Amino acid sequence: MRCEGNRLSRRSVLTIGAIGGLGLNLADFLAMRQARADAKHYDFLEAKAQSVIHIFLPGGMAHQESFDPKPYAPIEYRGECGTVKTNTGEVFCDTLPNMAKIADKVAVIRSMTHGEAAHERGTHNMFTGYRPSPALIFPSMGSVVSHEYGPRNNLPPYVCIPNVPNEYATNGYLSSSFAPFSLGSDPANNGFRVQDLNLPNGVDDARFTRRRSALEAVNDYFLKKDKSDNVQAMNTFYERAYSLVSSQQAREAFNIEAEAPAMRDRYGRNQAGQRLLMARRLVAAGVRFVTLTYGGWDMHNAITQGMRGAMPALDQGLHALITDLEEQGLLSSTLIMVSSEFGRTPKINQTAGRDHWPKVFSVMLAGGGIKGGLVYGASNSTASEPDSDPVGPEDLATTVYNQLGIVADKELMAPGDRPIEIVDGGKLVKGLLA
Repeated sequence: MRCEGNRLSRRSVLTIGAIGGLGLNLADFLAMRQARADAKHYDFLEAKAQSVIHIFLPGGMAHQESFDPKPYAPIEYRGECGTVKTNTGEVFCDTLPNMAKIADKVAVIRSMTHGEAAHERGTHNMFTGYRPSPALIFPSMGSVVSHEYGPRNNLPPYVCIPNVPNEYATNGYLSSSFAPFSLGSDPANNGFRVQDLNLPNGVDDARFTRRRSALEAVNDYFLKKDKSDNVQAMNTFYERAYSLVSSQQAREAFNIEAEAPAMRDRYGRNQAGQRLLMARRLVAAGVRFVTLTYGGWDMHNAITQGMRGAMPALDQGLHALITDLEEQGLLSSTLIMVSSEFGRTPKINQTAGRDHWPKVFSVMLAGGGIKGGLVYGASNSTASEPDSDPVGPEDLATTVYNQLGIVADKELMAPGDRPIEIVDGGKLVKGLLA
């Protein structure tokens, strides 16, 4: 559906030929279509989330050793880890003792599913809500949010920590002006500085302003000569860069050194903790969508040792993020999503690891109008496939967009004036909503 005036989508045009037999004319059809649009925009009016923090765990995190343990399965399925009882009476894997204390604040989807067992294709699914296509590169959720809402408080609408993690986290068929801003450095590093955020040595504010005026004159000339996306996108890029560099408030959002040492300790002085703390600083300042990555979860070998090595920092940092946002009154307006491209095989392999498994895995959500203390859906007794309420990437993306007030089947324009729905065929998972 297109949400621009009464301009018709492809689907609507095909429908017009069929309505005559129902005794409806074009005016009747447009009135019905507007009523449908109004109904869809009801969720927009009731949008809960103002920002998203997407924590992506590349490689494929094992659901069995995290949010969906199977303590009663045979040892070759359940693995060597134990369980911990949550404050809701559910169980998580014992790799998540801190998250178990705040399970009433989160929702866990235990029935995520898709059919892509390759890293690249599974990653594409989870960042875009689409299966990969050889004909079109789809935009990430962060870039769609950037397109729909633009910057706030002179800050980039979409930021990646520490870098853009993969080609599917970018703008796809949208203009490059909706690509993410990358920190270019890890906030966990000593002496952390964001790339290109400060004026170079010898350039003061007056000189910078003169340079900007000269640049605007050049841009205006080329815009009159060439209306291509590249020229307009570059102009938008420079405008946003100027706003970022010239705003002390915007620059301060990236200053993790401004955090009290006790707060940095609370998150953990490690990659997971400091990246999550930076994400909190950014959404508090006005960034609309933050994607951060942590760790390597492709554990084909020795998965017990691997999970026990990687999970403690994430467990501590996630607990700190959720409780910190709640204390600051920001949890209700910030949607947190923890995802991976797929899960791991039900049965431990010959090298004590698990292999790729997209048929069922887990995603965690919190805040932003998501119901806390919820386990949505279930995997079967060996964590090999959904047992109830399967959720596909398109359904997850539709639900995230809904919480942001974005109509998921709105059509955006791809090259060649091709109208493409933000998400095709996704269902709103109403059971996740508070």
